[in-house]
Amino acid sequence: MKKLTFTTIGAVIALGITAPVAAQDNSRTDEDSSESRGGGTGRPDVEPYIEVSQIAVAELSPGNDVVTYTQVAAGVDASVTGRNNGGSVSLRYERNIGYGDEALNSDTVSGIARGYATIVPKALTVEAGGIAARTRVDGNGGATLNPLNGEDTESRIYSAYAGPNVHTQAGDVEVNANYRIGYTRVETPDALNVAPGAQPVDVFDESVSQSAAVHLATRPGEPLPVGVGVGAGWNQEDVSNLDQRVRDAYVRGDITVPISPTLAVVGGVGYEDVEVSSRDALRDVNGDPVIGDDGRLVTDSSQPRQLAYDVSGLIWDAGIVWRPSSRTSFEAHVGRRYDSTSYYGSLAYTPNKRSSLSVSVYDTVSGFGNQLNTALANLPTEFTVNRNALTGDLGGCLGGSEGAACLNGAFSSVRSSVFRSRGVSANYSTKAGRLTTGVGFGYDRRRFIAAPGTVLASANGVLDESYYAAFFLSGDIDRNSGFTTNAYANLIQSGFDESGDVLAVGASAAYNRSITSRLSARAAVALDHIDSDVALEDFTAASALIGLRYGF
Repeated sequence: MKKLTFTTIGAVIALGITAPVAAQDNSRTDEDSSESRGGGTGRPDVEPYIEVSQIAVAELSPGNDVVTYTQVAAGVDASVTGRNNGGSVSLRYERNIGYGDEALNSDTVSGIARGYATIVPKALTVEAGGIAARTRVDGNGGATLNPLNGEDTESRIYSAYAGPNVHTQAGDVEVNANYRIGYTRVETPDALNVAPGAQPVDVFDESVSQSAAVHLATRPGEPLPVGVGVGAGWNQEDVSNLDQRVRDAYVRGDITVPISPTLAVVGGVGYEDVEVSSRDALRDVNGDPVIGDDGRLVTDSSQPRQLAYDVSGLIWDAGIVWRPSSRTSFEAHVGRRYDSTSYYGSLAYTPNKRSSLSVSVYDTVSGFGNQLNTALANLPTEFTVNRNALTGDLGGCLGGSEGAACLNGAFSSVRSSVFRSRGVSANYSTKAGRLTTGVGFGYDRRRFIAAPGTVLASANGVLDESYYAAFFLSGDIDRNSGFTTNAYANLIQSGFDESGDVLAVGASAAYNRSITSRLSARAAVALDHIDSDVALEDFTAASALIGLRYGF
C-alpha cells in the first residue's frame, strides 16, 4: 500500500471529481506503486496452460434434464512487477462441445488485464486495462457474472481503456494531469424472460468514454502554511443507444489545512456543468418505436437532441484525510454536487503483507460503459483472478498484494439509460499459512435519467438497487494437492413496473492433485439457484466436472 503525503491530497480531490473516490488519483497510482516496490526486476511471471474436462449439468428444478459436454480450454496467467512497468493479465479461451444439444456448442474468450509502462521516469506513464466476460441478463435488466453454459439470457461484455498520466514538479508547484479513452460493448442476449406487462429491456449496445483532468498544487508550508491548488476536468460518454451523451466539465480550487503530521482538513469549491441528452426512437406509421434486428430501439437521427438532465452551478466539498502510516489511508467527504448533497470516501488498510481491506463510497453520473471503464481503472496492477471452478468464467473479485477489488457493482444493470450511481463496495483478503480467503460485498443504487417526450421517458427517475456478496477460500492440502471454494449472491431489485426482483446464489468447490510436475487432475462440483419474479418458475442446477490440466 502506497503512502500518500499531504502533497497529493489536493490533487486527489480535484482529479477525482468526475469519478468514484477509488479512482481519484489515477495520475499517480502506477508510479507510486512502482516506487513502493523498490528495485523490482520487471521480470514477467507467465503461466500458460491447457485443460480438457468433462462437465455434467443436472437441472433440479423446474425440470430434471441432464446434459453433458466436453470443455477444451487454453489460457495464460501472467504478471510483471518492476520499477518502471507492471501489470497482470488472466486470459482464457474455451470451446464447449455438447452432445445432442447444439445450444451447448460455444466458443468463449474471457479475461481481465491492467498494467502500466513508464515513458519518462517520475514524469510520464501510460496505463491500460481491459475485460471480456460472460454475464446472465435477467428480464429486469440486471446482470450477474455466473451464467450456465447454454443459457439464452447469456450476454458477452467487452471493455477496454488506455491513457497517459503526467506527474511532475515546477518549483514549489506539483503538476498532475491525465487523459483516458475507453470503449465498451454488450452483446444482446438471444432471449429475455420479461414479466407479463413489462416493457422490453433496451440493452446497452456500445459507448466511447473520455476523461481529462489537470491539477496544480503546492505543499502545506511551501511556501504557504496551507496547501492550495486549482484544477479543471472534463468527462464525456457517447452511448450508441438513442445517441445518448453524458458531458461533465468543471473547474475548482481547493485547500489542505494540516492538523497534525497525519491528519488534514480539506475542502474545495468550484463550478460544474453536467448535461445528459439523447434523441428519440424512430417511429412507425402507428407511432410505435421501431425495434432493430438486434432487439434494440432504432435511433431517429433526423430529430434534434433533447436534454434529459442539465445541472450547472456552484459545487463544493469538505472532509478529512488521515494517513497515520503507509499501511492505512482514510478519507471522508461531504458536499454539494448534481444539485443535491453528495458523499464519497475511502478506506485502505493493509496491516501486513498478507492482508488487505478496502472500502469505497462513490457518487457519479454515468452510462454503463464509463462505469465499467472506471471500475477497471480502479483495479490494482498486481492481482490474481478468482474464476468459476466449472465454467472458467470470471468471478468478479480479484485479490493481490495491493488490495482486493470487485467488479460486481459495475455489472449490476445493462440497461442503456444513463444513470446517477451511488453505492459502497468493501473487500477483504488475507493469507494465513496454506490458506487464502477473501470476501467482497457491496450495494449499488442507480436512478435512471431520460428525456421527457422520448421513448425512454418512462425510465426517468426509476430506481434500481443491487446487492452483491462473494466469498472464496483456497489452499494447499499437501505438497501435491489443493482446493478452492467459492460462493456468491446477487440481488437486483428493479423499480420498473412489472420487472420484478431477481436473486442469484451459488457455490462451488474444486480439488486438484498433481500427477507430474506439469500435469494435474481436477474435480469440481457446483450448485446454482435463480429466484426470479420475472420467470414463471425458479431455476436450480447442479454441475460436476472432472478433467486434466497441463501447465507449461
